[in-house]
Order: sequence, then C-alpha cells, then structure tokens
Amino acid sequence: MTTSVSKPQTLPLARAINESLRTALEADPKVIVMGEDVGKLGGVFRVTDGLQKDFGEDRVIDTPLAESGIVGTAIGLALRGYRPVVEIQFDGFVFPAYDQIVTQLAKMHARALGKVKLPVVIRIPYGGGIGAVEHHSESPEALFAHVAGLKVVSPSNAADAYWMMQQAIQSNDPVIFFEPKRRYWDKSEVDREAIPAPLHAARVAREGGHATLAAYGPMVKVCLEAAAAAEEEGTSLEVVDLRSMSPIDFDTVQRSVEKTGRLIVVHEAPVFLGTGAELAARITERCFYHLEAPVLRVGGYHAPYPPARLEEEYLPGLDRVLDAVDRSLAY
Repeated sequence: MTTSVSKPQTLPLARAINESLRTALEADPKVIVMGEDVGKLGGVFRVTDGLQKDFGEDRVIDTPLAESGIVGTAIGLALRGYRPVVEIQFDGFVFPAYDQIVTQLAKMHARALGKVKLPVVIRIPYGGGIGAVEHHSESPEALFAHVAGLKVVSPSNAADAYWMMQQAIQSNDPVIFFEPKRRYWDKSEVDREAIPAPLHAARVAREGGHATLAAYGPMVKVCLEAAAAAEEEGTSLEVVDLRSMSPIDFDTVQRSVEKTGRLIVVHEAPVFLGTGAELAARITERCFYHLEAPVLRVGGYHAPYPPARLEEEYLPGLDRVLDAVDRSLAY
C-alpha cells in the first residue's frame, strides 16, 4: 500500500489563505467564515472565493455592513462552541468593532477565570501600496497589540499565511490576523506536509553579520530587497521576520542582535508608539552591552495616511531602510 504525499504548491498569499480556510472548514464543522461580501462575491480581494459555493450559506455567511454586529455575533458563536473566522473588509473599517474587541473579546477569558474560551479569528487586510482611498490603507496593529488578551500576527508570505491561519483557527485565544494586502498576489511555495513553526515564533529570513533588520508583514520583502542591495556594497544584513506582534519573540531578535550588534526595526505603521518602539526598548534592555549603535526605527510618519498619489512618499522604501543602515553602521 502506498501513501500519497501532496507536492508543495506555488501559491499567491491570498490563495494560500483561501486554501487554509478550506482545510479548516473541511476538518471542523464548528468553523464558520463570516463577513461583508465573503460569500457570493468571495471577498473584495477574492480571498474567500468559492467557499460559500462548496460549504453553503450556513458556514460561509454574508453579513450586514456592521462591523460591531459581526464581531458581537462571532463572540456569541464562540461562547456556544463555534470557531468563527471574521473578515473585516478593510483595515480602516475595524474601528466600529473596536469596542467589542477590546471590552468583550479580549477580556472574557480572564473575566471568567479561564472557564470561557474565545476562539475567534479576525482577519484584517492592512497596509498601503494599492492606491486606495481614505480608510483603506491603515496599519492599526499597535492598537491591538497593546490590548492584553489578544494575539496579533501577520504573515509575510504564502507558506506562513497558510500555516498561521490554521494555527490561529485552532487557538482557543482570540487572534487578530493582519493580512498585508499589497502582498496578496506575491507567490511562494506552500508545503502542506511541512511542520510549521509555532504561531508566535519569529524566523530568520536571511542570515547576515553587520546589522539586523526586523520587520513583519509587508515590510519583510522590502527588508530582503534592502539586504540584497546592501550585499552588493559589501554589507551583510540579517533579516528577521517577526510574524507576531503580540506576543513578540524577543529571544530570536536578541540572538540576532548579539551577533550583529545593530538593530533597525521596519514597519509601515507610524513610528510613534509602534511595534518598533517596544522592540527598541526591550532589545536595549536585553542587549545593552552588545549594541554598537542605538536601535533605529523606520516607519510611517505620525500623520493621517495620505492620498494615494502621495503614499509612496509616506511608505518606508528601500532608500529609507538603507539610509537607516548607513546611520547605524556610522556609529
């Protein structure tokens, strides 16, 4: 008797999430997908394309345009033993549901002394780079990472998107799953037979020796491009993909910084009070005697997201990352 082994597939990030949701729906009848236009339309980015057709309107549910109601319904379903996966259509639309997420979803487990589980996944396409209008290009991850009781993650490639969605759905804690929308069509290999890393573990995406670049989601690709460009000038940059913003895998970053002596944190969100600020503080505490330069941060500006024609001036790009590397190496 022979056993079939599925071959790795090259998939866009959006398709990897679709396949992951399909796998979860097939494996557990308690998994429900719900959100605005996720059913017949398949989502505005087609991430849920075909799921309602295959699993029915009771499993893949088109909801009213009411984010607070969507999340409130998901909380009720979770209390009754379901595992709802909620889509917030765009990052800037999540704020009507922020009260439900922060005051109910994040707190019920602790309020019930651990007797209540809230296995809710909230999918949020986030970030810029697609030329969208106002409220469609936000990076609000720090607002959720600050809230105790929530797990906050973001994949940077299709393989991580597939496995991290599986792990998020299986988690008994609420997970805010930020999807880098401008990477939806970037392809990479997905091996369904692989043993995935833990959901909140960072990974070294590229080895290097002169400085560490730490990023997550959409900025990992930018940092890898920066490392490739720096290599042509004889500079060796290590790239750490954080993958999780709450909790943060400080140990992996610490090991990298102890090797390189320098750290630059890169994210699309504004630098002020962002993930980079927490990393800078923690790594300075942990690696003070290993650091050859201050921890630097590269990110968005502390201003409302600009109109689409100006977003390339706002978003961190290759030049700003490499400028920070030069400043770090100059110490």
